[in-house]
Amino acid sequence: MSRFRWGLVGPGRIAGTFAQAVAGLPGSCLHAVWARDLAKAQAFAEQWSVPNTEVVRASNELDAFLADPAVDGVYIATPHAQHGEFIAASLAAGKPVLCEKPLVPNLAQGQTLVALAQQRQCFLMEAVWTRFLPVYAQVGEWLRAQRIGPVRAMQSSFCFSIPFDESNRCFAPALAGGALLDIGIYNLTMTRWVMQQALGECPAPLSIQAQGVLAPSGVDQRLAATLQFPGGVSSQFVCAFDSQAENALHIYGERGRISVSAPFWGASEATLVLGDAAPLRVQLPPAINGFEGEIEEAQRCIRAGLIESPHISHADSLATLAWMDEIRRQLGVRYPFE
Repeated sequence: MSRFRWGLVGPGRIAGTFAQAVAGLPGSCLHAVWARDLAKAQAFAEQWSVPNTEVVRASNELDAFLADPAVDGVYIATPHAQHGEFIAASLAAGKPVLCEKPLVPNLAQGQTLVALAQQRQCFLMEAVWTRFLPVYAQVGEWLRAQRIGPVRAMQSSFCFSIPFDESNRCFAPALAGGALLDIGIYNLTMTRWVMQQALGECPAPLSIQAQGVLAPSGVDQRLAATLQFPGGVSSQFVCAFDSQAENALHIYGERGRISVSAPFWGASEATLVLGDAAPLRVQLPPAINGFEGEIEEAQRCIRAGLIESPHISHADSLATLAWMDEIRRQLGVRYPFE
């Protein structure tokens, strides 16, 4: 089978992680990179070109980039607020899309783009690398086998401290900044994943309660939220740009608990504790840097002619966006483009 050739939009830090994973997979390669700043695209392309093997093309002409018949799929790694325009342009050009999380900043945009993907019969997937890490395959087995019994609750944290700077994308309203969309999405998407593994599906929450602290720019710099699900199951999490935390994920059941070690979003270790028995600890590091799982899944789906992945479906992405819309509503966070 010929190598899967990726086109990349937005050559920043996360894009470098993606490029490293692509370079480490024998069935894929980076073919082209686009940026508004041609010099930036050229520098990234030169960094990831392989002499005498694969010369990565650089472009600042989006139409030409998307018209390249050699591009099998497009990976988008721009700031959140720009995801929508590049997803729409890629789908309109018939190019399958793997887009960094969050898919877009709000549910309305997400619904429009999912409808476009379905209309065009073109693949669209939110890049949630955590769901494809080897350690979560083991955690999923434990949950489906009900090793800890029925799930009762979850707790997770994702917090780190950075100085306030409104020009930083984390704090810029025009770029859809804020802790929730940038890092809290991991707490939410893995809440949904745990419920799916334990119950077969994730029911709609009965309630969502959130409180937080806003940065001077008006976006959320810290928040804590609780989601209550049918059957008395709850998920509590905190995410922040102004504090430190354990940054682990704990799943509590009737007969025991599962703990995914920090950082839970990029974990390689999980522990199963049942009563007084000795803890069962597993270590399953990624083969490259963790991004390879989502890349291989996207390639598999695209080659199979699918328009979504069963592991991170359109419904998954839209449900998470709806939860985040509600949390932002409670916090009073609204972006200037909404």
